[in-house]
Amino acid sequence: MKTILVVDDTASVRTLLQDYLTQQGYRVITAANGQDALYEARHSNPDAILLDIMMPKMDGFEFLRQYRKEKQTPVIVITAKEEETDAVLGLELGADDYVIKPFRMRELVSRVRAVLRRQESAADPSRTLQHGALMLDPATHTATVNGSPANLTPLEFDLLALLMSAPNRVYTREQISEKLSNSGFAGLERTLNVHIRNLRAKIESNPSDPKYIETVFGVGYRFRAE
Repeated sequence: MKTILVVDDTASVRTLLQDYLTQQGYRVITAANGQDALYEARHSNPDAILLDIMMPKMDGFEFLRQYRKEKQTPVIVITAKEEETDAVLGLELGADDYVIKPFRMRELVSRVRAVLRRQESAADPSRTLQHGALMLDPATHTATVNGSPANLTPLEFDLLALLMSAPNRVYTREQISEKLSNSGFAGLERTLNVHIRNLRAKIESNPSDPKYIETVFGVGYRFRAE
């Protein structure tokens, strides 16, 4: 049984999500703020986290900053604001996806299932991809640069695997969205740009002048292999 950590400072929201997710067959634990969430995450080892942003004591942003130093568990940000600003900042800090309140429960569960599928697919053995100092091993779901772990999130790993599997091929943003749709990628251009920026920061020696992930202006991205 998969465990979901629900983090929200509103008791009624926690109860609603806990009841619905339990009905869907998940074990659910809850926390009312980022501090409690860190404790629960460290001791309960959840398979996915639903994370509110605006909370007392420690907000969702600070939770992400601290937790991403320890684990890469999939995190879906939940924000009450209609603007994407908070959600995009959450993605920059390592979240995998986001939903805007009010949301439909079926949509939320679909997002949860998608990030869990991505985690499970990581265990499927496949060929190792290597270009220069960068190596990607789908069998162990690990990425290394010059032998050091890159600590990619699940979505960053899938994105890099897609690009590395076809060196020098240009993928449009629409194609990337379609390829990663089963992994829970929302497909928004701004969202993709954030994930590309995060990925470059982890694998490039100079993210502002990338060696591996090249932007093809007006089209999309490609993995450059000399």
